[in-house]
Amino acid sequence: MNIRSSILFSLRMIFPKTARSSIARKSLFGAVICIAISIIPLVVVLSVSNGMIEGITDRLISLSSSHLEVVPSRASAEIAEEVTSALLSVPDIQNAFPLIQFNGLSSHGKKRSGAMIRAINPEIFLNNQNYKVLFNAVDGNIADFYSDSEQAFSMFGKKRALIGEGIASRLNVKPGDSIRLITMEGEGENILPHVSAFKVCAIISCGYQELDALWVFIPFEQGKEMLKKSSGKVSVMVEVSNPFSGELGSYRRKIKKLLGSGFKVYRWDEVNRSQYENFSSTKIMLIFIMLLIVLVAAVNISSALVMLVMERRREIAILKSVGADASGITLSFLFTGFFAGFCGVFTGLPCGLFLSLNVNKIIAFFEKTINFFSNICYYCIHRNLDGFSEFHIMDSAYYLQEIPVEIPVKELSVIVIAAILLSVVVSIAPSVKAGKEKPLDTLRNAR
Repeated sequence: MNIRSSILFSLRMIFPKTARSSIARKSLFGAVICIAISIIPLVVVLSVSNGMIEGITDRLISLSSSHLEVVPSRASAEIAEEVTSALLSVPDIQNAFPLIQFNGLSSHGKKRSGAMIRAINPEIFLNNQNYKVLFNAVDGNIADFYSDSEQAFSMFGKKRALIGEGIASRLNVKPGDSIRLITMEGEGENILPHVSAFKVCAIISCGYQELDALWVFIPFEQGKEMLKKSSGKVSVMVEVSNPFSGELGSYRRKIKKLLGSGFKVYRWDEVNRSQYENFSSTKIMLIFIMLLIVLVAAVNISSALVMLVMERRREIAILKSVGADASGITLSFLFTGFFAGFCGVFTGLPCGLFLSLNVNKIIAFFEKTINFFSNICYYCIHRNLDGFSEFHIMDSAYYLQEIPVEIPVKELSVIVIAAILLSVVVSIAPSVKAGKEKPLDTLRNAR
């Protein structure tokens, strides 16, 4: 019995010419549906988790730690400016800018809040694509922070600031209000507070609560003055073309070679190691759970094949009596398991891709539906809608305003191959049993 005969027998078992009802065949098609259904959430999890992890991480590194961070051994703003000029001359580096960071307190009236004060060139909100796109003004105008017009100068002066939405809410601050920034001077027991007053130009948000909770942006020149009286961290933020590529290490080596000793260069995945590892471990756990579901669905193929072997005992006996060998019969049932797995995977895969690509529309639809019925129920109970708050599946304060979907072709290819191989593996036991059927016993007991 050659391979062609085995494939032909396999197809006849799946698609018989007779219209006779077969419980085993129904079970086999049920197993195909189960595999398709189990593949759909796996594809969605892979596509959505990859996009969300990269989206959140890109926001973190674009606005917080940047792609590479150069830290001089001595906290000097002048050194940071010199390093910035040197790095901007390197062809592979897209952007570089100096940054001074202070840990301190912000106050307005009787209210206090912790603050991460970032002294930065105001023009970055105009020229840097990440800052320009990801930041938006909740109240006020960001342009007043970098504008040199007489109107902006008369309203806010040189000591102007942008504050995050979270800290503005805690301090109850609005554009035009003055805030005090309190930083520390000295070391050990000789620590003294240093107070600086700034006028708020605008309240800003990047759509992620963790980044909006503490940030206060002030002009770099004002940060240089504060650095003379307070302790702060001076660094140069470096941006490259693709922070997720394997070339990030080579960029770091180039920068170290250019600057020499006296500087430390950190990659974004080192600065944000805990957060990135948390994202990755969560993704791995989700994929593991989805794979267990696929495994359970694949076991259905084995059960269906056992039933198919029992139904086809007479055909197996007849084939063996006319010269079919055990390996040919075994191969026929393996082909049946392979075909079931193949059909299940390539039925579930396009469905999963369709749901992944339209996940934002699906979430919006469910939100509108839930809010519609919630609105009706709330009105029926309270007879008004004054205290009604809308339900959001994706709260942009904690996640992203929109899920970025990335189709992981390599990972999906591995999943497809693994699911088909798993279908073949679970088919081995019933297939071998079919090959060991004894034709004489089967025909003797047949009625």
